[in-house]
Amino acid sequence: MFCKLISYCLNGLESVQMGVEVDLCDGLPSFDIVGLPDSAVRESKERVKSAIKNSGYEFPIKRITINLAPADIRKEGSLYDLPIALGILGCMGIIDPLHFENKIFLGELALDGTLRHVSSAIPIVYGKAHTLPYILPFENASELQIAKHQTLLYFHTLKEVVDYLSRNILPTQPLPSSQLSPSHSSLDFSLDFSDVHGQENVKRGLMIAAAGHHNTLLIGPPGCGKTMMAKRLPTILPPLTESEQIELTKIYSLASYLDVSLPIIKHPFRAPHHTVTLAGLAGGGRHPKPGELSLAHLGVLFLDELLEFNKKTLETLRQPLEDGCITLARSNDHMTFPAHFLFIAATNPCPCGYYPDTTRCHCDVPTIRRYLSKLSGPLLDRIDLHLEIQPVSFLSLKKGSCLSSSQIRESVKQAQARQEERYKGESFTSNHQIPTHLLSKYCPLDSDAERLLDHWFQSVGASARSYARILRIARTISDLEDKALIDEDVMCEAIGYRLLDRKFY
Repeated sequence: MFCKLISYCLNGLESVQMGVEVDLCDGLPSFDIVGLPDSAVRESKERVKSAIKNSGYEFPIKRITINLAPADIRKEGSLYDLPIALGILGCMGIIDPLHFENKIFLGELALDGTLRHVSSAIPIVYGKAHTLPYILPFENASELQIAKHQTLLYFHTLKEVVDYLSRNILPTQPLPSSQLSPSHSSLDFSLDFSDVHGQENVKRGLMIAAAGHHNTLLIGPPGCGKTMMAKRLPTILPPLTESEQIELTKIYSLASYLDVSLPIIKHPFRAPHHTVTLAGLAGGGRHPKPGELSLAHLGVLFLDELLEFNKKTLETLRQPLEDGCITLARSNDHMTFPAHFLFIAATNPCPCGYYPDTTRCHCDVPTIRRYLSKLSGPLLDRIDLHLEIQPVSFLSLKKGSCLSSSQIRESVKQAQARQEERYKGESFTSNHQIPTHLLSKYCPLDSDAERLLDHWFQSVGASARSYARILRIARTISDLEDKALIDEDVMCEAIGYRLLDRKFY
């Protein structure tokens, strides 16, 4: 007897339709699974055997062969337990195989026949839009409720699925309500920029970074608040759209971050330690999974003590910062994961950390330059803002209330709305992406601003890349100030954010 059911497997974030073919025949009793299964798939035969028996059905003492097609794609995880068990019951005549047609089956089985949560359901269900109904564990219901384009049927046990296929009986338990798309004001942020006293220039710089998606380097001594402010950056980013929430949820589900509250409704903040490995940052493994770069997608990647990271690990950032994705190549396959994040890095200004405080720092200029030269030119070229941070004064700490994250977020949203309107029809959406050949079109200068920029270049001897960065920063500042033309005040502020272009450094 032969039965075939439809299921899905994953190739990176891409879902691929797969057939679960089950054959029962006479011969010596055996249970074989073929089609490049991993250890979790091979172990499913023990779970399936116990689940069928404990659901009140007799397990066949025959030769059982399971083929997972196409056979050239590796199958991972426990989501094939349910279609394998149903295929066996279909071959035994308990279920009419015709009832398997035009349905998709996903689910892990417990030994007592209970359906358990499968972590890869989110990228599979959200990855393909079609009319075929999905048969899924009830434990996946809360995270999949926003998939309105799909027909999703949830069950608690194997027996409930058999009753549905045989007699069209559905469970009566109500589904949990959707958790996606809450209003941004309802999100609970435990951190807020109102907690940060002083450092107004740095907060202004981070607002510009958020508005124009400018990568930023924070340079300052220990204890001046670099990490504190970086952690609050996600609170001033505009709310995630429904499609962005789905995309993030797919990534975290694929990475098996089950301890994270799914679905993802907030911008992620990832801060890996400087001992992180290349695979930990970029992703990888025998079966490649998303790394920190992809887990920071649509959020903030913060690298504290930047110059303590391994140089090869840091250079991995080049392609994602440029392309917004990272491709992992393996001998038999390659996978591309999204990695469009706002990059924030922090470092000390010198080896001891206290420059320019001459009472505590005794590093000479060559030592400082040698220390900062650990940051390669190609990587530095992808960082727009260089923000210098000084220790906070006592008077600043005693100061009253500061701007809250919600107030800053409103300015950021308005600036981003102006960018979206301006770049309609273009291949980019934010100021940091303006191509060099379009800078004159989208970054017009008045005569005073042009004269100031020319004088600064003559005195500092900056490079052409600095010219492009300054214009993009000035464009974002103008958007925050609702100015169509870049004037002298805006240009002066933009130049102040290019600390490492100065000859002293």
